[in-house]
Amino acid sequence: METTRRELLSAGASAALGLLPLGGNAATAQTASTANAAQSGWDDGELAHLLPTSNHDRILIKASFKKPLTVAPILQVGDQRVRGERSDTRGLFWQFQAADLKPGTAYQLSLTSSEGKALCQPWTLSTMPAPDAMPSKLRLLVYSCAGGHDIFKAAHTGFEFVPVAIRQKLLQRGLSYAPDALIANGDHVYWDLLAPRAAPKLGASKAALEYARFDRDAPLLGGANEIALLRAAGEQIAPLYGTLCRSTPVFFLQDDHDHFDNDEATDEAVTFPPDNFMLQSARATQRLWYPEFLPDLERSPGLPGSDTPDQPASRPSGLSESFGTLRYGRLAEILLYDIRRTVTLAGPTGVFVAPDVEAWLKARAAAREVVHLVNVPSNPPGWSAGKWGEWYPDLLGPDGKLSEAKPKPYWQRGWLSQHDRLMQALSQMPGRIPLVVSGDLHATAEGRMMRSGQLDFSRNPVIAVLPGTLGTSTGGWASEFRGVGPKVPQHLDMVETVTPIEENGFLLIDFTPEAITLRYFKWNQKTQPASDIDTLEPFHTTELKRV
Repeated sequence: METTRRELLSAGASAALGLLPLGGNAATAQTASTANAAQSGWDDGELAHLLPTSNHDRILIKASFKKPLTVAPILQVGDQRVRGERSDTRGLFWQFQAADLKPGTAYQLSLTSSEGKALCQPWTLSTMPAPDAMPSKLRLLVYSCAGGHDIFKAAHTGFEFVPVAIRQKLLQRGLSYAPDALIANGDHVYWDLLAPRAAPKLGASKAALEYARFDRDAPLLGGANEIALLRAAGEQIAPLYGTLCRSTPVFFLQDDHDHFDNDEATDEAVTFPPDNFMLQSARATQRLWYPEFLPDLERSPGLPGSDTPDQPASRPSGLSESFGTLRYGRLAEILLYDIRRTVTLAGPTGVFVAPDVEAWLKARAAAREVVHLVNVPSNPPGWSAGKWGEWYPDLLGPDGKLSEAKPKPYWQRGWLSQHDRLMQALSQMPGRIPLVVSGDLHATAEGRMMRSGQLDFSRNPVIAVLPGTLGTSTGGWASEFRGVGPKVPQHLDMVETVTPIEENGFLLIDFTPEAITLRYFKWNQKTQPASDIDTLEPFHTTELKRV
């Protein structure tokens, strides 16, 4: 298939949807989509994007096409035919779920129209190993904060993001190491609407309102809101990923900006817990572009956000929006949890994750059938930037340092109590490495948590990690927006083995039965050309051995 044909199809679809560029954004998206297919040597055909996930016996795929399909397409998974379920109101977005698959099996997949016409080149995707299997190794690619719209740089709002083409180069470099799965930890979308400080620079800016305006009282899918969502959210996700991850299971965790607001609390506005519009925005974005979490035998199907009431009857049960598991046999279990969705403002009994979620996390820490257990929350234990929606009470003082000298407005003491309970559960795991890899703070860092309040972790310190960010640029670093970069809060004793670095990058994690190896990558957009990304090597490596 000729590249020029792809370009024409993509441009035609954008025009049909009313998505003609302001400042070249749709053109940039089209070029990036064409580039990722051309560079990979794989024919994406009619696909605009495709993001899959898998567990040991299911595959779930979210896909969009360059023009609407009036009849459901067919996904062939081995000898199983799966009829697509439409995700939007126009027929551009479809999802496919195949069940009753064999564990640890590489399946050949193909997409065809209802008439049998190939919609793209076939590809392969593997299920995870059986829960009782013992794989010899696992490699994960992890990063955070990959979102950002090119419109903000052109509009000079004070917020900029790494251009999508460069973000894609960072993603491609990470994928070149052949990870078995990818974890994108939160902030896939930046389009804040109400937050007093962030919104005027992002979704509530003049340029943003002219480009994509939302009606908070109307449904997200259908009508003008759907068009706005395609512009505001879609142009931050689909051009970045395209079809690059078609053979790499992805695990997308949501954070504050994915609910279309920053975590801020003033007398003017307290942005979380999320209101109905914020919930519907996050759900609609997930429904269209990236997979929910598939079922896991050790995770309760009754956790918040599982099997939502409005889901179609044809949709298989067991999916979870905010709380997920990446289970890789008995070698590793990765617990992913969004701390925004269930946050409460209840003072000493306030929580970030609901009590049943906390019970699940602690139960898995206490279980023994898996060699490695890793926590991946959307909000980071280990560091503070003095902002409201953190585990810690630290506040930026007039001397430019964090302290607890003054109360942090609207901060809830119960959040810190829950932090201590979760960190203690990890430190108490015998024979395991208590590792936490989180997002949100737009940095790369590593430290050993020796003490948390009155709790002594020195016998088995919690290893806290910030994995790096793909998208953050001018105005988005904590040191710029908050006035202070990530710092160790007063509640902790931490030995920093990688002091927080505000540069773009990603993390590779390798698991074997004996150890976990962390390899950190970074790229400085101010001092390095984009061409350096193609040969990035780790700047720091940590090997954590089981004792």
